[in-house]
Amino acid sequence: MREIEERELKGFNGWAALALLIAAMLLGIAMTVVGCIFAATPADGQVLKEDELANPAFMAMFAAGILVLVADGIAWAGLKVVAPNEAMVFTLFGKYHGTLKKDGFFYVVPFCVSVNPAAPKNAANKKISLKAMTLNNDKQKVNDEDGNPIEISVVVIWQIASAAKAVFSVENYTAFISTQCDSAIRQVARQYPYDVSDNGDEKSLRGSSMEVAEILKEELQSRVKMAGIEILEARINNLAYAPEIAAAMLQRQQAGAIIAARQKIVDGAVSMVEMALKKLADNDIVELDDERKAQMVSNLLVVLCGNRDAQPIVNSGSIY
Repeated sequence: MREIEERELKGFNGWAALALLIAAMLLGIAMTVVGCIFAATPADGQVLKEDELANPAFMAMFAAGILVLVADGIAWAGLKVVAPNEAMVFTLFGKYHGTLKKDGFFYVVPFCVSVNPAAPKNAANKKISLKAMTLNNDKQKVNDEDGNPIEISVVVIWQIASAAKAVFSVENYTAFISTQCDSAIRQVARQYPYDVSDNGDEKSLRGSSMEVAEILKEELQSRVKMAGIEILEARINNLAYAPEIAAAMLQRQQAGAIIAARQKIVDGAVSMVEMALKKLADNDIVELDDERKAQMVSNLLVVLCGNRDAQPIVNSGSIY
């Protein structure tokens, strides 16, 4: 495919061109009226024969006036108004002529045709917006690295960097970026798991959203570069397990949270028991043999790790 290099079109001053067009229109009207009035008037009082031309000079003036009006009417099509952050891509007899990107009132060759395949067919305005635009991609079901079905959607902020490439390199640049966005999501999503595994350094879609968004942006940029589109930002808008496995995955997450909480409770309880035994020994409060230490450790662990409040029991005798 032939790559189109954009070139900026330097249009003429529109106000100067407008003044010339008005002057040409008035001149054409004057020539037509004067020629029409005096074309049939004999020169020097001569008697004209039948079918003899009265005054050829004024007839020529009349014809010239008609031509001036026709040419002036065609030339009016060259006046173009470009707003800020807009561009117009022109073709001249089927060939790329240039891109008018500077805002203002300009005059171009009247036979230039403005091209924008993304605009409606019968739209009079064929301008291309250079503003930042948002693509809110619909949720789609994909598989993550572990094969789990997930639902994901992204928001992409983009703008046209090369209007010529956007017009001539792809059929419709808005449909093109939407299709490439779907493909990029599938490509990136299957490279990472939904959630982190036991390896804390591993990236995941949920836990490394910023890194994944940057990778998604680079992946999408490489796909739409040929269309002259620049990706400003791409971020995950919605991320969830598919409905058919959502309940099972929720139970899995809950079980993991319970195990992590229990592990922390046990670690804290062991530390507290160790601290209690050390305090008793350092302050010489009571001397405990191994059996009594084991009994104390057991009682403290039951109290600290239990799900219910402890019920104290007063021991009036000996443990032996």
